[in-house]
Amino acid sequence: MRFERREHRPLALIILTPLLAVAAALALSGLLIAAAGAPVLEAYWRILIGAFGSRLSATETLTRATPLMLTGLAAAVAFRARVWNIGGEGQFYLGAIAVAAVGSQFLAGAPGYLSIPLLLVVGAIAGMVLLIVPLWLRLRFSVDEVVTSLLLNFVAVLLVSMLIDGPLKDPLAFGWPQSQSVPDVAMLPKLVARSRLHWGFGIAVALAFVVHFVQSRTVFGLKSRAAGLSPEGAAFAGVPLARTLLLVACLSGGLAGLAGAVEVMGVKGYVTTDLSPGFGYSGIVVAMLAGLHPLGVVLAALFTATMFVGADGMSRALKIPTYIADVTVALSLITMLVAVFFAQYRIRR
Repeated sequence: MRFERREHRPLALIILTPLLAVAAALALSGLLIAAAGAPVLEAYWRILIGAFGSRLSATETLTRATPLMLTGLAAAVAFRARVWNIGGEGQFYLGAIAVAAVGSQFLAGAPGYLSIPLLLVVGAIAGMVLLIVPLWLRLRFSVDEVVTSLLLNFVAVLLVSMLIDGPLKDPLAFGWPQSQSVPDVAMLPKLVARSRLHWGFGIAVALAFVVHFVQSRTVFGLKSRAAGLSPEGAAFAGVPLARTLLLVACLSGGLAGLAGAVEVMGVKGYVTTDLSPGFGYSGIVVAMLAGLHPLGVVLAALFTATMFVGADGMSRALKIPTYIADVTVALSLITMLVAVFFAQYRIRR
């Protein structure tokens, strides 16, 4: 018995791979739900009802999916070019605190049509900076960016904690550690009245199509894919590897920083150390579930947000832990990796 790489993967196999992975994860999670003494089908039905059963729950699910789309795109763009960006969480926080600092200190009297795009750009640039550092260390000293980008997450969160307890602390927060708020005119407009769903959702979906176009229809996209498939072969073919990877890092870090900016400008209005429940790390799971495809990231983010939001309703109705959602998402990643392996290789006697 041996594994042999497939020369050609049918389109049906590519489409079925993530669906089968999610189905397998749901089946395995069903065993845990049954062990907890709850009916499996009713539990999954309660998750759907909890995520989309009302106007409020549906808008909350889409709001939760918005930063997951952006951090998922950040991971997908980087991983496809073999830039192992594990620092999405830190880039998220740095983008968020940059928006809070610039918005509260310099744009107090600026109009919304100027403040909103400017702050989005500021958040993206902040995320770029945090990923350019590990990439420079890799290109200059051959330092593994997995380690450096991961460790910078903790540096970024501690920096944010220092700022919101120091120079950016809101004096009207009654001692609670939070940053000063961005101006009201700089907040993203709502997509649905009397809800938290904002225009950041539309921005995230639009960027998924833009990234797909860039990767599939532009010279830069071809160069980044070549760098991911074979860096030595790409360099031999004349691809400027360092410049290409730098642009990939700017795009990836910018998307993660933009996620932090959108979360602040669309939902919170200020920064706290619990702003992210792990959006940066969950973005890696989303990217892998999507097979690193930008349009698949939208669906994978919706699935992940559905599990997280719907699990609360399931827990209240059936008295089982909400951690089932975390287990299901984690199992989805594992089953997806297995499914991708067998989509690329076949077993030969």
